[in-house]
Amino acid sequence: MKKIHIILLVFIAVSIAVLISLMGNLSTYETIATAKQKPGKYVTLSVKMDRNKPLDYNPVKNPNYLAFTALDTLGNSVQVVYHDLKPTDMEKSERIVIGGAISGDHFECKKILVRCPSKYKDDPNAAKNSLKEQTSQY
Repeated sequence: MKKIHIILLVFIAVSIAVLISLMGNLSTYETIATAKQKPGKYVTLSVKMDRNKPLDYNPVKNPNYLAFTALDTLGNSVQVVYHDLKPTDMEKSERIVIGGAISGDHFECKKILVRCPSKYKDDPNAAKNSLKEQTSQY
């Protein structure tokens, strides 16, 4: 075999290894029930805050502690503990994507992604009116 063939084979093998490792990072949203079956394993949940339960956050006492109750689409709930600053407008968000692992009786959250609330949620005609206003300016 020529040296170029060996180099190409090594390059192809490395490329395949990189693609396989990246495929392991592709994640789908889990439910709280399936996350509880995988304690200690990193999972991603799409949840909403349970507004009937209190939000435990006191920036004066400890700005890096946030605890709240999360609900998934099936109605399951779990206590979420996050050791970082509370995301801005978290209470206004429709859904929250959280990543972390079940640890004992709570979800130890490593990252929070707050989904923006729709500004046209209450009035479906507001989008049409906004578009008309924008086009009439030109």
